Amino acid sequence: MQLYQNQNIKIYNSLTGEKEQFKSIHEGNVGMYVCGPTVYSNVHLGNVRTFMSFDVIFRYLKYLGYKVRYVRNITDAGHLENDADVGEDRIAKKARLEEIEPMEVVQRYTVDFHNILNTFNFLPPSIEPTATGHIIEQIELIKTIIDNGFAYEVNGSVYFDVHKYNESNEYGILSKRKLEDLIHNTRELDGQSDKKNPQDFALWKKAEPAHIMRWPSPWSDGFPGWHLECTAMSTKYLGEHFDIHGGGMDLKFPHHECEIAQNQAAKGKSPVNYWMHANMLIMNGKKMAKSTGNFILPNEIFTGDNPHITKAFTSSVARFFMLQAHYRSILDFTNDGLLASEKGYNRLMEAVKSLSELKTSEKSSIDINAWQQKCFDAMNDDFNSPILIANLFEAVKYINQIKDGTVTITKEDLETLTKTINDFTFDILGLKDDTIQTNTGTDKLSGTVELLIKLRQEARANKDFALSDKIRDELAEVGIKLKDGKDGTTFTTN
Repeated sequence: MQLYQNQNIKIYNSLTGEKEQFKSIHEGNVGMYVCGPTVYSNVHLGNVRTFMSFDVIFRYLKYLGYKVRYVRNITDAGHLENDADVGEDRIAKKARLEEIEPMEVVQRYTVDFHNILNTFNFLPPSIEPTATGHIIEQIELIKTIIDNGFAYEVNGSVYFDVHKYNESNEYGILSKRKLEDLIHNTRELDGQSDKKNPQDFALWKKAEPAHIMRWPSPWSDGFPGWHLECTAMSTKYLGEHFDIHGGGMDLKFPHHECEIAQNQAAKGKSPVNYWMHANMLIMNGKKMAKSTGNFILPNEIFTGDNPHITKAFTSSVARFFMLQAHYRSILDFTNDGLLASEKGYNRLMEAVKSLSELKTSEKSSIDINAWQQKCFDAMNDDFNSPILIANLFEAVKYINQIKDGTVTITKEDLETLTKTINDFTFDILGLKDDTIQTNTGTDKLSGTVELLIKLRQEARANKDFALSDKIRDELAEVGIKLKDGKDGTTFTTN
């Protein structure tokens, strides 16, 4: 018997606005699709937070014994600026600005995306398809939607007819928006557009002469609309009706709304049972934005090279910090929050490492099985990682009490405690024990660098800035970076 047969998972379904009991379409199998990145720039922390949420969901479902097919796409064409049907392709624009081929842009930032996710200890998806690799499937899907009467072609471009669709379906069912309200709040077309109505969206766009990324189609040399790729790829690899579709909250409208409409128009059915959306990441109580400087890249967390943080943090500390907020909650990224998470993470790792030293007794004075079920209950309740972490710290308290001799535990219960805390900490939450790296073989290195930091401080106090800079620069040459802050000087190693 698999673990999932004894666990009652409830998922908050964005489509219904309620928590619903999870039941997979096919017994023991789960199909999950998550919208991946558009690879035209370095992956930002908000992306990492979204993909981390679904990494934990993927891990938990696998842990329970489900066979999970997890599909996460790469958008490498068709995503225009401002998520609109007009403007320049984001990847083509980057290629033009840097005077390189569009696929060089795609390669560079796909590699960056994978490197960052690997650093955060993500499991790879089962399949990672690309938009450009599925042009044929998208063209065939457009043909079907046209044949079914829900799309029209004008001057080489094809548009989805939202008004026609809404006569027999409900456009806005996911985002809870009414077409009448959308019409009321939309400007009239300026006469330059080929669309019948402003709410219609592109399935295929005819490429202008300057547009680099183009493919032949029955309508024109052009490129697919952004919304189309996910419908084509999700249904190809998961079927016309699958279990879970996820993404960031910002994708609910129009992207996911359009996916539902496309699938209904082409297949006559809603594609997904459970729609899941991860909430946004803010920083210091404000929206993250490069333009205001309220911004941090993932790598800057690891190096400490950002004015918003006072030191470097390991990827596991950053992961632990993010998982202390529920995936549907807004997460405020702050230096104080990271510092507090680092202390909590270190306490957890220290407790886990001390499990092998605990002494057992003939009787247990704590109910380990009840505690274990609380861990499952937390994850069963819409993958509530903060409650799970609170339960893990309850186990840390038990471990310390066993050390002190104030509570007792049997050998069998200690084995259950050890397996459960390890499984939920490492296999499900995806944490790594980074303290091994920093607290063992590097002790002598730390002592040496601290001595050099002290000598550098003395040199600066004596206004011997040449020596101060020499110490800093030569340490940097061997991969040791110093960072001066209000609380003193810290260092990181590459």
